[in-house]
Amino acid sequence: MKYWYALFVESNQEEIVLQHLNLHFDCSVLNAVVPKRRVPERKNGEIQHVIKKLFPGYVLINCRLTDEIYYKIKRIPRCYRIVHNGKSFNQEECKIEPQEIEPIIKLLGDRDTLEYSSIYLVKSKVLVTSGPLKGLEGIIKKVDSRKNRAKIALNFLGNEKLVDVGVEIIHKLNPRSYEPSN
Repeated sequence: MKYWYALFVESNQEEIVLQHLNLHFDCSVLNAVVPKRRVPERKNGEIQHVIKKLFPGYVLINCRLTDEIYYKIKRIPRCYRIVHNGKSFNQEECKIEPQEIEPIIKLLGDRDTLEYSSIYLVKSKVLVTSGPLKGLEGIIKKVDSRKNRAKIALNFLGNEKLVDVGVEIIHKLNPRSYEPSN
């Protein structure tokens, strides 16, 4: 059975490690992904849409980890180690738990980039109308309407991480005009 693992790699070298993994492994044996997010940034007064890494310094792999695959991964340049829980090193303690990886995979969909979600703001509530955050309003912790960003909470490798993601704020709804559909 295939499980998800996290590789700790040299900073800003995630794409190079990804290329090496794709070169050395058939996609039926190992799938690798560098999760990314699209966020708006203001530079010189203009808003640009830039791609940033969701988890800098990590490459996620999905495989059935055997000794052969493990040692092949260890030979890849700029790849330091497979992240584990610190107790001991075996395959059970290295794998990412399904409750941690499934929300991340759901957010990414069939791509490796977390795209914008369209949201409405009603008082202090957020309504997601479309995009990867639809149905996951509970993980949104804060919305910055000036920067068109939202902070979401993701569990990754046993820790909760707050990650900035880009959102498209359609407009703020007047709470009197909003009637929830039942």
